[in-house]
Parts: sequence; structure tokens; C-alpha cells
Amino acid sequence: MDPLDALRAQDEELAALVDPLDGAGLLAASRCDGWTVADVLLHLAQTDEMAVASVEGRLDAYAASVGDLGPVADVDDLAARLVERERTGPEEARERWQAAAEAQRAAFASADLDARVTWVAGELAARTLATTRLTETWIHTGDIAVAFGPPPAPTDRLWHTARLAWRTLPYAHARAGRELQGAVAFDLVGPDGGRWRFGDDDAPTVVVGSALDLCTVAGQRARAGDTGLRASGPDATSVLELVRTFA
Repeated sequence: MDPLDALRAQDEELAALVDPLDGAGLLAASRCDGWTVADVLLHLAQTDEMAVASVEGRLDAYAASVGDLGPVADVDDLAARLVERERTGPEEARERWQAAAEAQRAAFASADLDARVTWVAGELAARTLATTRLTETWIHTGDIAVAFGPPPAPTDRLWHTARLAWRTLPYAHARAGRELQGAVAFDLVGPDGGRWRFGDDDAPTVVVGSALDLCTVAGQRARAGDTGLRASGPDATSVLELVRTFA
């Protein structure tokens, strides 16, 4: 499954959760501290709209339209301020996400996926941006689902998220002021029991475990020590500590 098909499927999974909700359901507490389900949908709408602006080459204009939010500590603080400023009724938040998700899929479908676009941490391929959007939508689908029961069963869409986490290990270390000592490989088990290997067979550091555990840790929704992930090699500790999928 390519990342655009995976993004559509992930949007559909989230829609199946939130489309039937009434106002009270949309105001249920999500897994995100202080945010309701509607707040999570608003955040996704805002970031989907930002991705459309990036793909269409108008990110600077989008940033100007957002205006001055004052000093922000990090991207989480920025996201919280944007949600607080634009919070509306719960049904309106859902409608905005539905429209933004559709616009985002259309923008990626029309884009050259190999073209470089600007995002939070610098330039990246449009294909990689699509993967980050897929990943964030998967993370927040889980944040919403836990308000009503267990999250949806993992799928092979996680392959894209696991690969993103592996590819961005140098960035994850650099933002923490650290440096990898050598190559890293992931040796993971996918939801269907298949083996997912990222990296060379002779990489000195290897992370072993389920793809779901790896993606959950990289999505900052679990600590590695609370999962079945295991790592060996010179960068074992830092990789499990710093692996991530977003800026």
C-alpha cells in the first residue's frame, strides 16, 4: 500500500469512529491532556490545512494568516495555542476536519511526491510529508478511540510509520543535541506476523520487537520500557529514548 492509499484508509478509520458521534461524544475526553475529541479533530484539521499549504507552496502565506501567537515553548505548545484560539462547537470541528482531510488527500494526489516541500523541521519530500500526516492521523485516531473503548486493530499501514521512525533517527538525535555512533536497524514483527527489516544486516545497533510497540513509542504514546521492545548495540539506549515520528 502506498502512503496515499494508506492515508485515505487511515482517514476512513478515523471517520468511522467520529462520524456517528453526537455533541456529547465529541466533547468526551481524549487521551491528549486537556483536549476533547473535538479538540483533537480541530488540531488535525489545522495541521491538514498546513500540509495543503506546504504542498501548494504557500506555507509562508499560511503562517502569516495564523498571526502572532507569542513566545511558544515547542510544537506541542504551539498546537495547544492554535486549538485554544480556534476552538468552536464540536460539530463544527468535525466538519472542519472532514473538509481538511479531503483537501489534503486531493493536494497530495495532485502533487509530485518526489518534490521538496517545507515543513516544521525543514524541507522534505512530499511523499515523506504524506507519511507524517498518515502517522499523525493514526496517533490521534488512538487518542480518540480510547475515549470509547480499545483502539482499532493495527494494520500493515504501520509499515510506513515504522520506516519513518527509522529514517528520522538522525534528526531525533540531533534535536536532542546527540549523535548516533553508527548505523541502526529495526527488526520488527508486523501485525500480520511478517518480518519488517529496516537497515543493514550488519548494523551495530538493532531494535527488535513488534511494529505496533515501536510505532507507539515513536508516537510518544508509550515508554519503551513498558513495551516488549529490546535493543542492543552502542546506540541502544538513545534510540529507544529518542525515537519519534514528528517534530
